[in-house]
Amino acid sequence: MVQTGDQFQTSRTYTHEDVIQFGEMTGDFGKHHTELDDQGRRMVHGFLTASLATKIGGQFHFIGQDITCTFIRPVYTGDTITCHTAVIKVEEHETYHRIHLFSRYLNQHGKEVITEKSEGVVLK
Repeated sequence: MVQTGDQFQTSRTYTHEDVIQFGEMTGDFGKHHTELDDQGRRMVHGFLTASLATKIGGQFHFIGQDITCTFIRPVYTGDTITCHTAVIKVEEHETYHRIHLFSRYLNQHGKEVITEKSEGVVLK
């Protein structure tokens, strides 16, 4: 079981194929996701980037209930994003633990691209 103060991280480098597949799954074919910019990159969908934290939550069976993301700067194909997640608070209940998380997503240059507050449960 996670405890207040626990920290986790995971990273991913996004590819053109990631963006295309996510667009097919969601139906989001905005031209900023489908057309290449002047550097040959596509902009990665914000929710594709934000989903990086689900790998962390899955490690301790976190069921998200309230998630707030702030999208600070774009992510492009070829960027490597690292999600740093901290357990802010754990509340004990009869059949579950309520977990409060805070995540920072940084690109390969150390620039913040997303911040995320999430709250959910881990069943006992």
